[in-house]
Amino acid sequence: MAAQPEHRRVIATNKRARFSYEIQDELECGIVLVGTEVKSLREGHCSIAEAYARVRDGELFLIGATIPEYRCGNIFNHEPGRERKLLAHRREIAKWTRRVKERGMTVVPMEIYFEGSRVKVLLGLGKGKRLVDKRQAQRARSDRRDIDRAASRRR
Repeated sequence: MAAQPEHRRVIATNKRARFSYEIQDELECGIVLVGTEVKSLREGHCSIAEAYARVRDGELFLIGATIPEYRCGNIFNHEPGRERKLLAHRREIAKWTRRVKERGMTVVPMEIYFEGSRVKVLLGLGKGKRLVDKRQAQRARSDRRDIDRAASRRR
């Protein structure tokens, strides 16, 4: 019997990640959460715009992600800006650790989403773009938009 495809519901995306970094590799990780964090995520509250990931003692941590307190929580509510452990295979963490030691490489969260009932984080291994590269990307995007507009008028 074939497994059913999992339903994927995106909670938060980091649009600046692809703009500010040239993403060279991606990795899907699980994330260790407490109950009220999951409830807050189910409501769609999360910010990963200023977040990054770091390897410490052979483990991967998400730093700077904000999951606001659950509004119906009690005194046992979670801390919004705490570091969260990411779950990945040891070999993958070791491989990414070696690559991060290269000059200018950063681990950036690109998406947080539900896959079935589990919360996943899509990480990107990126090299920071210079201002010139960002301008070229914007110019290429606007040129493509102009070409598409002109083509749609001709029809």
